[in-house]
Amino acid sequence: MDPKEFQATVKEITDEISSVYIGNAEPIQKTLAALLVNGNVLFEDYPGLGKTLLAKAFGKVLGLDYKRIQFTPDLLPADIIGTKVWRQSSGTFELVRGPVFTNILLADEINRAPPKTQSALLEAMEERQVTIEGETLKLKGPFFVIATQNPIEFEGTYPLPEAQLDRFLLRLKVGYPKTLEDEIAILEARLRWGKDDPTEDLEPIIDRETLLEMQNLVEHHILVGTEVLTYIARLVRNARTDSRVEAGPSPRGALALMKVGKAHALINGRDFVVPDDIKEFAIESLAHRIVVKAEHSFDGITGEDIVVEALQKTPVPKGDADES
Repeated sequence: MDPKEFQATVKEITDEISSVYIGNAEPIQKTLAALLVNGNVLFEDYPGLGKTLLAKAFGKVLGLDYKRIQFTPDLLPADIIGTKVWRQSSGTFELVRGPVFTNILLADEINRAPPKTQSALLEAMEERQVTIEGETLKLKGPFFVIATQNPIEFEGTYPLPEAQLDRFLLRLKVGYPKTLEDEIAILEARLRWGKDDPTEDLEPIIDRETLLEMQNLVEHHILVGTEVLTYIARLVRNARTDSRVEAGPSPRGALALMKVGKAHALINGRDFVVPDDIKEFAIESLAHRIVVKAEHSFDGITGEDIVVEALQKTPVPKGDADES
């Protein structure tokens, strides 16, 4: 696949998903960028904004295996990764694979399950493998987790620990419809569909092999110049060394920002990364990796505020990025 084919395929995917996800196209593009670099996405936003719809649409359009787990307080780790069951007839233990053995996994309302269950996803998200009763099993790529959580409801929930938040390449917000016209378009689309789940009618645009080829193109054929690497490092360090920060983004955060910048560059028709690619994803890549000191958190300072200020004070490299 060459860059022109890549761009055409990205447009087809985006257009097909946009046929059921009406309004803001930014979550579609950013979710696709994360998928293209083999990352995971956490959607943190209010109920009813289409987080689950978007995840299902990706599963259908990409032609991949898709499974959903509804996280609840009584969910066990075995309900996610699977377990071994004794079969009396054969006198042996049989491996029963859990829903994590898929390509796209929707972890709906992930903060409703206790930490022990949440952590069952950690190994799968980071190492693309699971361990069931001492046996390690590889997950067939691509493996992509889309998790959702409600940021305003805390009763009966278990906030994700920093170690698990760090496993998500991006934390995204869907947001309310931006205009009255978008709101009306959603209502009109529902009348046109005649059902609540329009994803059933979506057609696969690509298959597993094509997606792996697209991921390979992003990984091996996009240039990141020295000046852009320096810009990423300075930006991350400025966020980390802010006096209001208890714990800042680790090198994993810088790597996430670099990788998703490469995907954004190729989506926009370039084979090199420019500072704007980095700016585009700075908040989504770094804010959830920042722990603000309690005294400043009480004053309303958030990780997003820290990243915005770090962007303002980090010098942007000048000149042509492909010559850096």
